[in-house]
Amino acid sequence: MTVANAPSPIETDALIIGAGPVGLFQVFELGLLGISAHVIDVLPHVGGQCMALYPDKPIYDIPGLPRCTGRELTDRLQTQAKPFAPTFHLRQQVTGVVRMPDQRLQVQTSQPQTFITRSLIIAAGVGAFLPRSLSLEGLSSLEGRQVFHQSDGRPDPTALHRVVVGGDDDALATAILLTQQASKVPAQRVTLLHRRKTLDASQDLQAELHRLQVDGKIDFVLGQVTGLGLMEQRLERLEIATPEGSTRSLPCDALWILLGLSPQLGPIAQWGLAMSRKQLSVDTERFATSEPGIFAVGDINTYPGKRKLILSGFHEATLAAYAVAAHLRPGEKIPFEYTTASPRLHQRLGV
Repeated sequence: MTVANAPSPIETDALIIGAGPVGLFQVFELGLLGISAHVIDVLPHVGGQCMALYPDKPIYDIPGLPRCTGRELTDRLQTQAKPFAPTFHLRQQVTGVVRMPDQRLQVQTSQPQTFITRSLIIAAGVGAFLPRSLSLEGLSSLEGRQVFHQSDGRPDPTALHRVVVGGDDDALATAILLTQQASKVPAQRVTLLHRRKTLDASQDLQAELHRLQVDGKIDFVLGQVTGLGLMEQRLERLEIATPEGSTRSLPCDALWILLGLSPQLGPIAQWGLAMSRKQLSVDTERFATSEPGIFAVGDINTYPGKRKLILSGFHEATLAAYAVAAHLRPGEKIPFEYTTASPRLHQRLGV
C-alpha cells in the first residue's frame, strides 16, 4: 500500500479562521499594516453566514450602504481585500491547534493541511457551518463514495438509483440537475425524498419539479429515512417511514443529504481558551483571547456590552489588526495612518 505524502506545512505571519464578512475585513485591516494572511473556512465559498443563510436577503445596517444583500456585501469585501492577495483554504475545518517550542502555533485542518503561524485570528462567527445529516448506523463509512452532503458530490457513474433528501432550493436544484443527467442514461432514476409535502424552495424550482413529475422523469416521495440497506458494505436501499405510519424500501445506490447547514462550535471548544456561554472571552483593547497570539473577532467572541452585529465585528477586526502587528513586531511602534493621506497605505492599496 502506498501512502500519499501530506502537503508541506504552510508558514505565515497571520492565519484567519473564518471567511465571513469579519474575516474578510480582517484581511484588509492586516494588509494595511503590511501583514499578509491565509484564511481557512469549512464552507466551499467565502461569505460565511451571509452566503450560507441569506445571500439574497437585504441587510440595512452596514455603514455607507443603506441596503445590500449578503452576496453584495461579500463581493465588496473581497474586492476591498484584493490588493493584499489573501490565500483562501476552503472546505477545511481546523481540527487542532498546538503551541510549538518557539511559541508559534501549529494549526491542523481536515484536508489534511498543516499551518505554522505566528498569530491566529478566530473569526468563525457562530461556529463552523456544517451540513445537517441523518443519524443512521453505517452512514459515515459511505460518505464521499455513495453519500454526499454537497450538491456537487460525484457518485459512481454506474449508480442507477439516485436519491436526494431535502426540500430547499439546493435539494430541488440538485434533483433537477440529476434528472437532466439521467436523461442520457435511460436506466437511471432520480427520487426527491422529503418528510412533508410543503417545500422550502422557490416557486420556479417547485414548478420545474412538478413538470418533471408529470413527465415521469422524477419521483417525489414523502417520508423519512430510518435505516440503510447494505450489501457487502455498499448502499443498495433506504428504509423509509411514511407519513401514514407504514414503512417501505426505496432502491438507492447514491444518496445526497441536503438538509441545510447548522453552525457548530466544533473543535474550538477543546483548545483550552477561556470561554463564556460557548463564546471566546476577549479584552476590548486587543481582542486577544487567554492564549498569547490568538485573537477572536466577530460573533465568536464575548465581552461586556457585546453586540452581535457585522459593524461591531469590523471595529473589532481593526483593533485586533493593531494587536497582531504589535505581537509580530514587539518593541516596534505601530504607526497610525489614514488611508486618505498616507503614501505608504496608497502604495499597499495600489492606488
